[in-house]
Amino acid sequence: MRIVLLGQAAFGEKTLEALVEMGEEVVGVYTTPDTPGRENPLKQRALQLGAQVFQPENMRAPEVFEEYARLKPDLNVMAFVTDIVPESILNYPKLGTIQYHPSLLPRHRGGSAINWAVINGETRTGLTIFWPDKGIDTGPILLQKEVDIAPDDTVGSLYFNKLFPLGIEAIKESIELIRQGKAPRIPQDESHATYEGLCTQAEIDWSEPAPKIFNLIRGTNPQPGAITRLGDTQFKVFDSELRTGDVKGTPGEVIEITESGFLVAAPGGAILIKRVQPNGSPKIAAADFAAQSGLTLGNRLG
Repeated sequence: MRIVLLGQAAFGEKTLEALVEMGEEVVGVYTTPDTPGRENPLKQRALQLGAQVFQPENMRAPEVFEEYARLKPDLNVMAFVTDIVPESILNYPKLGTIQYHPSLLPRHRGGSAINWAVINGETRTGLTIFWPDKGIDTGPILLQKEVDIAPDDTVGSLYFNKLFPLGIEAIKESIELIRQGKAPRIPQDESHATYEGLCTQAEIDWSEPAPKIFNLIRGTNPQPGAITRLGDTQFKVFDSELRTGDVKGTPGEVIEITESGFLVAAPGGAILIKRVQPNGSPKIAAADFAAQSGLTLGNRLG
């Protein structure tokens, strides 16, 4: 099949490699414009493989469609797309367009699906390959795969260890179903639909139950990080551990400092903070932050 791939980052790169390994003819690759000082792995791999690369600022620009139509694709494959792709492009190929989404649609529509599943403390999630339409993650479903969310999973571990590799296999399976003429179009059940906005900022409320705080930290690791404060100093929390049971200390109080990090009391337990990021600095071990900031027992965060 003549395929146009739309995507970015490592997921787009590995999808491209999978398509080539399957013997598909990738007639064009659409990815994001270059960012100074940052490599675009999909662009680099596409150029190595001899594929045409396009990097429009806006997929809805009229000249983008004219350029795209000259490729005469049979199928579009969307692998990690953050721009809005117009219906003229979605509906152009005779076989349509398929898209990867890291949740079990119709739950967790939107661009931060993995974050919200972890923040909500869910124990199961998955991925969906669907036929996109003009809505946000609303098109009919082709196939789905489920995965467990482990108690200590972060957004990073859930994506890279589970949803990323399984997603590549799901795209390959979907293309084979399309080739055989067996790909379903199952309408999404709107009665179970949820939509959350982008998870761009999160702040810890130390009066919340310890498990809820732990889920917030897991659900924002590695991005965007969970914000808290030591006096006037704001920092983000990343790696952490949950300690349950009765602890001495008021919510937000630092009750222990060790080489592993510092322990902060919360209702129903405590959070061991292991890795943080001070404003304007790289991520560092929490023990180093404690030493640099003068953190002492009895300090209150938040």
